[in-house]
Amino acid sequence: MNEDQPLSLPAQKATPVFDFADRPDYSEFVQAAGTGRRQPLAGFDPDYVDIVDYIVRCTHKIWEEKAVGLIYTHYAHNAAVHTGGGGLVYGREAVVRNTLQNQAIWGDLRAYADDVIWSGDELQGYYSSHRHVNTATHTGYTEYGPPTGRKILYWGIADCLIRENRIVEEWLTHDGVSILRQMGYDPLSLAKQAILPASAQTHGEIDRLPTGQQYPVFLDVPNASENPQGFIAAVLQNMWNARLINMVREHYAPNHVAFVPDSRKLYGHGDYENFVITLLACFPDLAINIDHQAVQGDERRGFRVATRCTFQGTHEGYGPYGAPTGRRIFLIVISHHIIRGGKVVQEWTMFDEFALLKQLYGQIGGAGGV
Repeated sequence: MNEDQPLSLPAQKATPVFDFADRPDYSEFVQAAGTGRRQPLAGFDPDYVDIVDYIVRCTHKIWEEKAVGLIYTHYAHNAAVHTGGGGLVYGREAVVRNTLQNQAIWGDLRAYADDVIWSGDELQGYYSSHRHVNTATHTGYTEYGPPTGRKILYWGIADCLIRENRIVEEWLTHDGVSILRQMGYDPLSLAKQAILPASAQTHGEIDRLPTGQQYPVFLDVPNASENPQGFIAAVLQNMWNARLINMVREHYAPNHVAFVPDSRKLYGHGDYENFVITLLACFPDLAINIDHQAVQGDERRGFRVATRCTFQGTHEGYGPYGAPTGRRIFLIVISHHIIRGGKVVQEWTMFDEFALLKQLYGQIGGAGGV
C-alpha cells in the first residue's frame, strides 16, 4: 500500500429527516438547529435542518417566542392564506396584523406540534401539513367581548406551500366552535350576528355526479400498503360522494379513533358511521373534492396520510345545525389518517364548524367574510 495514499474513511450515514413517528421532543429540534442539513433546503435560513424542523420551529418562534417580525422573512410579500370557511387573508402585512391581534387575545398560547406530514422538494417547493394542539387562556378582548379568563384547548391543522424559507400559500382550519364554547359563548347566537358578503350565496350546481342523471363514480380501492395515498383518496370519495358508508366497516379498524370538530372523539365503526350519515342527512348534495395529499411512514410504523379537501353542500336536512336553511356551505377540510395492517386506525378530521354556522345563519349583504 502506498504510504502517501490517504486512508478511506467510512461514509457518514445521513441523519434522517425529523419524523413524528419517533415522537421527537421539542428539545431535539432545538439541539439540532444549525448542525447541518438533513435534506436539501436551498434558500432557507441556515439554522433549519429539514422541512419538519422549519415548520415546527418557525411556528414556535413567531407564536411562542413572539418574534412576530419573522413573518417578514418567513412569508412571501403576496402570501395567500385561505381560512376554513373560504375566507382569504392576502399579503404578509395582513398576516402580521392577524398574528398580533390573536396574540393579544391569548396571553399564554402554546402550539404543540403533534405531527408534520410533508411532500415535495427544494425545486418544486415543500408542502407541509402541520397538526397541532393549542392551549391558551382568554386574557384579551375580542369582537365578542372582554376577557373571560377561561382556558381553551383545541385541534388545528395548517397546510403550507413553502419555497426558499417563505410560505407562499397556506390553508388553515381549526375547531372554531370548540374555542367559542370553552370561552362561554353560544356559537349559534354569534353566527347569527355575522355579516356575509352578498356573493356568499351565489353558487352554481355542485359537481358530485358526472353529469345530470348519471350515478356517482365508484372507485376501486387500492391496497393500503402499496398505495396508502390512493387508498385514502378512494375511501373518502366512495364514502362521501358515492354514499358508500360500508367503507367504514370494510376499511376502518373496529377500534378506530377519530378526532372531529366540537372536541368530539369518536370510537369504533358505529360512532364514525353516524358522523358521516349525520352530515349527509343535513347536506344531502354534499360533495368533496380532494385538493392535495401527502404521505409519510412505512408498513412497520404505519403510514400517515394528509388529505386536504373542499366540502360543498346545501343545508336541506334536519340535524345538529338546526332546521334546513337552504343555504350553501363551503369548507376547507383537512384530515390526517394513520394506516396499520391495511386499515385506518386513527384520524383527525378538522373543519371550522363556526364558519359553517355563519354561512347558514349570517346576515347576507354586507362586506364581511367567513
